[in-house]
Amino acid sequence: MAEKNPGQAMGAAGRAPAADRADAIRNVVLVGHSGAGKTTLVEQLLAATGTIQRAGRVEDGNTVSDFDEVEVRQQRSVNLSVAPLVHNSIKINLLDTPGYADFVGDLRAGLRAADAALFVVSASEGIDGLTQMLWEECSQVGMPRAVVITKIDHQRADFDEVLATCQDIFGDGVAPLYLPVITNGHVNGLIGLLSQKFYNYATGTRTEKDPGTEYQAQIEEHRGVLIEGIIQESEDESLMERYLEGEPIDTKVLIEDLEKAVARGSFFPVLCSGIGVGAQEVLELMTQGFPSPLEHPMPEITSLDGKPVKGIACDPDGPLVAEVVKTTSDPYVGRISLVRIFSGSLRPDMTVHVSGHGLAERGHEDHDVDERIGTLTCPLGKQQRSAAKGVAGDIIAVAKLSRAETGDTLSEVDKPLLMTAWETPEPLLPVAIQARSKADEDKLSQALGRLVAEDPTLRLENNAETRQLVLWCMGEAHTDVLLDRLSKRHGVEVERVDLRVPLRETFGGRCQAMGRNVKQTGGHGQFAICHLEVEPLPSGGGFEFVDKIVGGVVPRQFIPSVEKGVRAQMERGVVAGYPMVDVRVTLYDGKAHSVDSSDMAFQIAGQLALKEAASKVPTLLLEPVDELSVLVADDYVGSVMSDLSSRRGRVLGTEPVGTGRTLVKAEVPELEITRYAIDLRSMSHGTGTFQRAFLRYEPLPTHVADKVATGD
Repeated sequence: MAEKNPGQAMGAAGRAPAADRADAIRNVVLVGHSGAGKTTLVEQLLAATGTIQRAGRVEDGNTVSDFDEVEVRQQRSVNLSVAPLVHNSIKINLLDTPGYADFVGDLRAGLRAADAALFVVSASEGIDGLTQMLWEECSQVGMPRAVVITKIDHQRADFDEVLATCQDIFGDGVAPLYLPVITNGHVNGLIGLLSQKFYNYATGTRTEKDPGTEYQAQIEEHRGVLIEGIIQESEDESLMERYLEGEPIDTKVLIEDLEKAVARGSFFPVLCSGIGVGAQEVLELMTQGFPSPLEHPMPEITSLDGKPVKGIACDPDGPLVAEVVKTTSDPYVGRISLVRIFSGSLRPDMTVHVSGHGLAERGHEDHDVDERIGTLTCPLGKQQRSAAKGVAGDIIAVAKLSRAETGDTLSEVDKPLLMTAWETPEPLLPVAIQARSKADEDKLSQALGRLVAEDPTLRLENNAETRQLVLWCMGEAHTDVLLDRLSKRHGVEVERVDLRVPLRETFGGRCQAMGRNVKQTGGHGQFAICHLEVEPLPSGGGFEFVDKIVGGVVPRQFIPSVEKGVRAQMERGVVAGYPMVDVRVTLYDGKAHSVDSSDMAFQIAGQLALKEAASKVPTLLLEPVDELSVLVADDYVGSVMSDLSSRRGRVLGTEPVGTGRTLVKAEVPELEITRYAIDLRSMSHGTGTFQRAFLRYEPLPTHVADKVATGD
């Protein structure tokens, strides 16, 4: 890396970098918590390669990757963005991801599009729970990783402590390649542990010299650990024996073995960066240590009927297989799709097949259509620089795909294929909205459709029971961004309203009631009398209608009419306006008239009888109860269980999951968990996740029912 090739080739500012073969491409996703310095590192790398004239600052709102209005105002990334650069004739697609848990959908899209991950950790803040979880996910799929400790020039920075934390949390194979040289709080340069050289940045450019003797003990301590770690991963089994016998190992051999171990995801080097320091070393790691798309396993590919398709490789001349990893909609520019090409090539004006992604339950339409590609561009932030083509392994932006959404597959028209979609987290925070005006209402549907196309983590629900429009989001920050985009980007003003949970009604006891519908108006009248017995059924019993008419007191043709009327009244409720469930209704007597009785007359009589029954016995409100599965670190199990109990929940039990995590199962009323996505994140410091599923309806406690009835 720095020890192997200190030279660099600068990219040309303003010109789109191009690659015509996969081995000249590196797709690298930057991962880390919000504020760790991912966007700042991207700026330093772009400036170091001459892609931009000077590095921007998040505080000034002039960075390449945080160009969205929301990102500029909030000073944090909320979108996946790509920033290509060229170093040593290698095109590197840097994928800058959000570090806040609400935007994990874009983060996972970045992981899907990348072949290696750069974990960014702040020297002043350390590692958060989300970063640890993502490291474990990458470990499970064998993704190559490296760590960059940023902000080493911060006044509260402690490189040694954060390095120790990384080694403790991330596990075996984590070792530094460089040590920062800090004098009076100022970073002068880096010491390469393999080369044992001091790379001096004090003058603004990197110069090389021998380190002083004062660093020798520190170098030997870390260098020994590094060399042993590299030799353990070496394919040459004789290296360890030679090393233990005291034979010096050629640095060139160590670097080659290091690069191989990094590329296959078994060794994880640690680098460091600060203002003006460390960009060169990170670039060398990415070009020499990280794998090209040729070395990355191909995601599972099937035909449209689900049959596995084998033999597809990262070949520009192979069959087209590409995936939309990010969709953006602009009122003026239109829809732009960020596409990772896994096989084949894309060219402007070619026709491709768009295959859907199976998220119809979230409002995302399944697709199976042909579309014509518009222009191809190589995005650099908000700049869209024209590209002649995109080849296998590259990431490119495609214009005018009007039907394709995030997660869709692009393939050849005569051989349509489908890639298995990456796992998308379930949105669990419901937010009810309504248009502020009639003009907003007219534009709302189209604007929401665009948001849904962009974001697989957003679910849109038109609740027929509560008559509310509900956005299911990842969290409060996700909600704020969506509403901001509705307003600023699409010109639609909406208001948040209280979420209504769909309740039910049932009878609290057995009784008999009569429905009398007798009216004479001078012409054809109405005559229907029915006697009903109503009684509650066990939870989940539904509705039963029992016919016990004898002697024809209610003609056979009118018995279904009584049932129809009862069902209609149950749908409307009898007290609070909620549907009635778990009831058995028995028709045991009645009267009819040979002329004035009719289908409608007996429907009305059935409704009246049900209303009268409600005045004779208590009517209970029922609330939906969900089955909750909460996965948290062991440290938070007690807090989670106590919190669930305070929400009128019943904890059913716990079970260990892997190392250091526990699954808590409980039954909790829906009324108590409408904002649980926010509360759990706060309780577990962002590491807790949960799933919910409807279980049954249960009687609402009296004190809660009174509040619901009065609207408090």
